[in-house]
Amino acid sequence: MGPKLTSMLAERRAPAADVDLDRMQRHRHVRLQAEMARKGVEVAVLLHAPNVTYATGLPPRAIDVTHAAFERPVAVVVAGEDRPHLLSDQDEPGSLVVRHPAVGPELDDGAIQLGQAVAEIAGPIAGRRVAVDVRTGPMLRTRVLEDAELVDASQVVATAKVLKSPDELGCIAEAQRRNEVAMEATQAAIRPGATRAEVAGVFLSRLRELEVDACLIDPIFEPMPRRVADGPRTTTGGPAFPTGVGNPAFAEGDVVWVDTGVDHHGYASDFGRTWIVGRDPDADERRLFERWCEVTVAVLDVLRPGVTGGALCRTAAEASGTHRPWLRHFYLAHGIGVESAEMPLLGTDLGADFDEGIVMAPGMVLVLEPVIWDEGTGGYRAEEIVAVTDDGWRHLGGGHGYEPFAS
Repeated sequence: MGPKLTSMLAERRAPAADVDLDRMQRHRHVRLQAEMARKGVEVAVLLHAPNVTYATGLPPRAIDVTHAAFERPVAVVVAGEDRPHLLSDQDEPGSLVVRHPAVGPELDDGAIQLGQAVAEIAGPIAGRRVAVDVRTGPMLRTRVLEDAELVDASQVVATAKVLKSPDELGCIAEAQRRNEVAMEATQAAIRPGATRAEVAGVFLSRLRELEVDACLIDPIFEPMPRRVADGPRTTTGGPAFPTGVGNPAFAEGDVVWVDTGVDHHGYASDFGRTWIVGRDPDADERRLFERWCEVTVAVLDVLRPGVTGGALCRTAAEASGTHRPWLRHFYLAHGIGVESAEMPLLGTDLGADFDEGIVMAPGMVLVLEPVIWDEGTGGYRAEEIVAVTDDGWRHLGGGHGYEPFAS
């Protein structure tokens, strides 16, 4: 089944695409405007960094969270206008935004300045329907925006961004290609005696050589237990992942789950694999890999426009012979774009009715991440990114390939 999956992915690999950033920005603005009109929103005030990226094209900053908060850019989108507004002192993201000085919404004075800026941009907001995604403590204290009818801007943006343009798909595919190239060098470094920090250092160093814009998450290289009881306790009763605690040295025979995500023009990638350190997999471990491939192939065989998320979850369960072949606190599949996990989300604790309400459509992107677990042997986990097309799906990966537990 491993060769069959590799062949399927290679046959449907998306060709390299020339990305037009201005065209991509115009597409996103049109989708935001359409969603605002559908929800009756007159002004959207966006502070969540991925939402700002989606609205303005300003790329995320790969820096620590304190700087990300206190130098937070803000986007303001006014219904009917042809360009979004960006309140930021960061580098110019392009010509398709209206620039304004930065404000500091994490401080009381900055929150007041934000309210004044919104009024200058959009006019008085009292009684108007305003969408906002984050309200900081200072914004609550100073009661900024409270004269408006406030609604959740995250729902506006989430619906707008669920369908990707060819330019967005090209960004995701290139981010994934670079992620996979960096992981080839990293895979060679994960050997007996190497520490997690040393392996992460190899990965980050390779990213610099590849001119990657940002590493969106701390790279995960986690030695996993063979039995759930041998690992950290979880409220779900399943294996805990990720934990990222300490700096363990890898030993021969360790089962290591890896997960990394890097950025290209604001769009995320997601690389997941399972490696065994220092030796080839045994027969039981190979069977885990084969069962994972069976689940993934079964889902891809039915993936096309019109199929529901519920149908994909049922297909995965039938192929695995278990009720839920994925981590209980995660999902069978998640979307990806300006965030490493976004809608559609399939197989969550929102339940079967929620999954059934998600209907696949061209432009949706899924990161499939089944997990096959056997007590005493451990688990196999990996991820693949595919985009739904008019007649099926395309693979957005760069062709890393599959060998069971390659190390």
